[in-house]
Amino acid sequence: MGEAYLRYSFTKGTGQEVEFLIDALRLGPGMRVLDVGCGPGRHALALAEHGIEVVGVDIAERFIELARRDAPPLATFEVGDARALRYEAEFDAVISLCQGGFGLVGEQDPSVLDGMARALRPGGLLGLSAFSAYFAVRYLEESDDFDASRGENTEESTLRNGLGDEVAFPLRTTCFTPRELRLLCARAGLDVESIWSVAPGRYRREEPNLASPEFLLIAGRP
Repeated sequence: MGEAYLRYSFTKGTGQEVEFLIDALRLGPGMRVLDVGCGPGRHALALAEHGIEVVGVDIAERFIELARRDAPPLATFEVGDARALRYEAEFDAVISLCQGGFGLVGEQDPSVLDGMARALRPGGLLGLSAFSAYFAVRYLEESDDFDASRGENTEESTLRNGLGDEVAFPLRTTCFTPRELRLLCARAGLDVESIWSVAPGRYRREEPNLASPEFLLIAGRP
């Protein structure tokens, strides 16, 4: 997709999301954040504008090229697999937003959450968004195929590259309930602080419900 990714409507609320996360994760200038599945770096670059040092990791080389293009010194980017994070207690906060790795590998694979937990310093906070299983089932479309045994939704979608060429693509995403997120955090040694229902560009402290497409999890490393 390259630069075409940033044309999609769900990418337009970056500023609001980052302002909310700075408050929820208690971030400030001089702190260090890891962005897992950073894409072209929209959240990382916005955090750097607030004086926060950010390391962005994504498996897509083209996204990392785009993120590096106009990156300030506080934002650095690396090609890497979210399932094999190499960091140990290095960051004040870790974020993984817009299904940036966590929701794409399947609920049977704990490696992404484990790696993010290891990357946190003691007392550090995780900010993680995940698709809502409630929303996926409630608003299931004809083009969707929801696997109830695995909690995975496959959507037959059409993607466009920077030139406007269309490619049919199956989007497969694992969906979660708040209870599942709490259990996964307990397994990874994280203490859940909050779970809110959110939507892209509309992060707020709202109790989990059936009508919002995502959950935002805030959890800490003891």
